[in-house]
Amino acid sequence: MNNSDQKIQTLLSSQPRLRLFLDYDGTLADFRDHPDQVEPLPEVIDLLKFLRNSGKIKLAVLSGRRLAHLQALIPVNGITLAGTYGLEILKADGSLHYRLDYNRVRPALEVLKPIWIELIKDKQGFFLEDKGWSLALHARFAEDVIAANLLEKAQDQAAETLDIKEFRVVPGHRFLEAGPLLADKGEGMKYLLEIDPPEEESLLYLGDDDKDEAAFRVIQSCGGAAIRVCSNVINQAIEDWRLPNPQETRLWLRSLPGQLA
Repeated sequence: MNNSDQKIQTLLSSQPRLRLFLDYDGTLADFRDHPDQVEPLPEVIDLLKFLRNSGKIKLAVLSGRRLAHLQALIPVNGITLAGTYGLEILKADGSLHYRLDYNRVRPALEVLKPIWIELIKDKQGFFLEDKGWSLALHARFAEDVIAANLLEKAQDQAAETLDIKEFRVVPGHRFLEAGPLLADKGEGMKYLLEIDPPEEESLLYLGDDDKDEAAFRVIQSCGGAAIRVCSNVINQAIEDWRLPNPQETRLWLRSLPGQLA
């Protein structure tokens, strides 16, 4: 057992209950070809029901997907679903929380949307995802040079269109998203812990990409641990442990109730 394994084991055995925060795409399930593909996976649903029913684990899924997509993908009562990086939250008790006034956010995005639509018009391999609270450009299937040039132009357009005091533009791997400053997993994690403070519970977060790192830091600052679902080499990795892929992650999560104090 290495030091990373030991930290996770020590964390799990330190408290009788666990607050478990999970990303969805790339963590619980493999990425789909298209972000609007919303097909529930029986193995994920069964796993989340198993963890919920253990009586030892309080579950939350924190995702960049819109809340409506999460509800369709995870039709499981009794767990918290936090969509759009925690901007819109359906708590385990059924109550809804919105961190911003949608009508303050949407008008600016309505200005940017046709600009981005025109930019990718007739371009192969691009897709504009409208999440309501944010806009995301996907270039997963575009040619490398074309994708890099177009996303750079899209970032410039967003910077010219949006108020930097209220919005941010976040680049990623063949990806660009424009949304409110609060559309951030670190901010979302802070809010989830604020509205439901942990009580004699260990804290654990599982995610796969750079947008999860903000949540990693929040969890670690509260004495919890972070696990990255990834097999790639990442410079200055900040996670406490790794799992290689969603399939192995689901297997490991099955063992969690038995590892708690």
